[in-house]
Amino acid sequence: MADYDFDLFVIGGGSGGVRAARIASGHGARVGICEEYRYGGTCVIRGCVPKKLFVYASHFADDFEDAASYGWSLNGTPSFDWPTLVANKDKEIDRLNGIYIRLLQGANVEVLDGRGVLQDANTIQVGDRTVTAETILVAVGGTPMKPDIAGIEHAITSNEAFHLETLPQHITVVGGGYIAVEFAGIFNGLGRDVVQLYRGEQILRGFDDDVRDHLAIELRKKGINLRIGQNPDRLETIDGGVRVHLETGETFDTGLVMYATGRIPNTRGLGLEAAGVATDKGGAIKVDDWSRTNIANIYAVGDVTDRIQLTPVALMEGHAFADTVFGTNPRKPDHHDVPSAVFSQPPIGSVGLSEAEARAKYGDIDLYKSTFTPMRHTMTPSDEKTFMKLIVDAKSDRVVGAHMVGPDAAEIVQGLGIALKCGATKAQFDATVGIHPSAAEEFVTMRSKWTPPTAKAAE
Repeated sequence: MADYDFDLFVIGGGSGGVRAARIASGHGARVGICEEYRYGGTCVIRGCVPKKLFVYASHFADDFEDAASYGWSLNGTPSFDWPTLVANKDKEIDRLNGIYIRLLQGANVEVLDGRGVLQDANTIQVGDRTVTAETILVAVGGTPMKPDIAGIEHAITSNEAFHLETLPQHITVVGGGYIAVEFAGIFNGLGRDVVQLYRGEQILRGFDDDVRDHLAIELRKKGINLRIGQNPDRLETIDGGVRVHLETGETFDTGLVMYATGRIPNTRGLGLEAAGVATDKGGAIKVDDWSRTNIANIYAVGDVTDRIQLTPVALMEGHAFADTVFGTNPRKPDHHDVPSAVFSQPPIGSVGLSEAEARAKYGDIDLYKSTFTPMRHTMTPSDEKTFMKLIVDAKSDRVVGAHMVGPDAAEIVQGLGIALKCGATKAQFDATVGIHPSAAEEFVTMRSKWTPPTAKAAE
């Protein structure tokens, strides 16, 4: 080990890389890390944290409207100032970036600024400095992808959305994934006219179909012009914005086009070829169950491996790597029953299998569904509905999927994630006393199996 500058060098200062560096250092390793932009990665700098701050900001219009039903009156018309939100968001991101750097330094990790490029399996170039390491961890994350169509340079991605100087009145969001539905909700909540285009048959591919359908209904209730089966063919600049030419031949004008059509591993120019590291056709680094690449001393975690693109998953992978290679607790990251959330409006919480996945795996399943008005809205003009669903393996009675669309979905489903991880049965859900009045209690009071309408008619 003494022949190398570091026992471990981490390329990428996001959640997974920082966690791995700190844990490995705690195990006694000499650790260095580099980052080309800011420490904290996609989540902290240009992802979940600033996005959720924007989600909070976008809720106030509805909150002001609902307040009247609870006896509150506002003097004058509330107004919103986009530059104030952006400036305050930037202050918070600056604070978090500083915290990440101090955490690394406090853990005796040497922090380098610059993009790390592999020269070979043990050598990394960071700016003007060349360093060597016995073990290398690649944790550079992902980056937004835009399609190759005419005029695509006139569109932005989520990266730029956090730094817009002004917010046009009319905004078009292209995409049907979680980033697309989240930003459509943000812009809509901030009083903008929003068109969301998705080329597929329904938004949120990969989620439970009932969840997808329910959210689509709620988005349209909010005033989002959700247009399924439509996709831009080209973009054209016009005075004051962009003209969108659809594949159908239709055109419309908008003030801003934001693409949220997926993310790809950020591996371009990383020197993987020089080190002999194998990637798949999408550029993701291939790893085994231990996060090891085809090169014995090089590992990769997080979005750059394109396993599950979630910050807590990158943290888990980074921690497991450090414990395995430098600690005394070798373990594989567990990618089963990973809870997730979509901070759409209303939000989604999900853990376990979708109905389609459960049918394919278990065959015979029982379904429990509930749709109701959240208690908060029993006294407001809103007609928003909450949706909940449990999926149960009929043979074992084990709950294999839990899904929710509605207020506090992420907070509620986080707890259900523990239950599914422990293999809880529907009988154990039923034996659990609910917290009343709460939305969460619905998950332990759904007693009647859901029967398809056609089956009911036949009865």
